Amino acid sequence: MIEQTEMVVIEWHYHQPDQTLMAGKNISTSIRLDVMKKRALDKKGIACRFSSHFDMDDYTILDYVAEDSYVIDLEDKIDKQELLKMIRNSYSKYKEKFDLRRSGTILQHKSLSPLNESIIDTEVILPLLR
Repeated sequence: MIEQTEMVVIEWHYHQPDQTLMAGKNISTSIRLDVMKKRALDKKGIACRFSSHFDMDDYTILDYVAEDSYVIDLEDKIDKQELLKMIRNSYSKYKEKFDLRRSGTILQHKSLSPLNESIIDTEVILPLLR
């Protein structure tokens, strides 16, 4: 059995830029996924941590980090498709938290970059679940 925990926002550091900084500037976005192994006597699992940064040149507007976990019975086998589904679900929750919080910021019309599954190295992550 696979259980997903609640997404927890670890960081939300928003810095409202001065209007003079914003004139004619584009906001760049980056996103990162970190996966960590979790283990107990009768369970195994992973934690998925997403980090996003919104910047204008050298000025950081937002640092946003959130994490959730998957707790899995030891006998359950996870394959590449199941792993990608777990990461997609985590990203969906991450995006949902962002969409709720961005209201009232200059990022209210910005969205997170889509999840690029082609750069997720499942061959490195899958051994964490054995």
